[in-house]
Amino acid sequence: MERIDATSELQSRLSSLSFSGFSGITSRQCENRPADTRLQSTDLSQSLSQDQVNMNESTEKTTKLSEGNDEAPTETVQREGTDENSPGSCQLSAEVKAQMPPLDPPTTWTSAALKELKSKLRGEKDSVVTVYRGDIMTVHVPTVPEAKKVCWEFATDGYDIGFGIYFDWSPVTSRSITVHISESSDDEDEEEELEGPVMNGDVEKGSKSQANSNLAEILPVYRQDSHLSVHGGSHDFPGEGTYLLKFDNSYSLWRNKTLYYRVYYSA
Repeated sequence: MERIDATSELQSRLSSLSFSGFSGITSRQCENRPADTRLQSTDLSQSLSQDQVNMNESTEKTTKLSEGNDEAPTETVQREGTDENSPGSCQLSAEVKAQMPPLDPPTTWTSAALKELKSKLRGEKDSVVTVYRGDIMTVHVPTVPEAKKVCWEFATDGYDIGFGIYFDWSPVTSRSITVHISESSDDEDEEEELEGPVMNGDVEKGSKSQANSNLAEILPVYRQDSHLSVHGGSHDFPGEGTYLLKFDNSYSLWRNKTLYYRVYYSA
């Protein structure tokens, strides 16, 4: 017990000597630290405060920019709406509608005189043609001042063919009757470029409806039993323009069609 007490007393004296000996050194180290080291905590707080101020300013600028961007589309929409509703646009649309009166239906008929027509047309140039499988033959017939209507007759050997009539209101630039034969895909591309978009249809049900302002439908393309009887008809000129008579064999995958036809004017 005496040894333990002596050890405790020795430890207490050593602790008091250590504290009294090193306390000055510790306080001197704190006093002699560089100023920037002592103020490190203060500079950090100031830096954080400055960063917060900069962040607030940046947020305000971003808010102003976003508000400015929100206002720009509104001005664009207003300008576009003004253009669409301008008097000039309305006047142009009215003029286009005024130039396109409704078209009367054609007068059509059939005849059993197949042999007579074929025999007569065999002696005429370009009146007997072959419309190959998948092809469409379009006859362009411009209106002329000397006549009042266009007339047509046609027949085929062995099989039927699709037939339809359209009218192009574009001004006539040539008085020649021309024939254009193409594959169905080529014909559709040409109509999209020159006459506007044309929706495909079924030749069995009457094919194509037009969205172009210059092209009007007189008779949809239907399959006609032209191998059983002569099909003919006429149509009075609605004004200046060009008739498009279409002989459609695009639905046939294997058979070419021999076509006998003639187109002429009547007063």
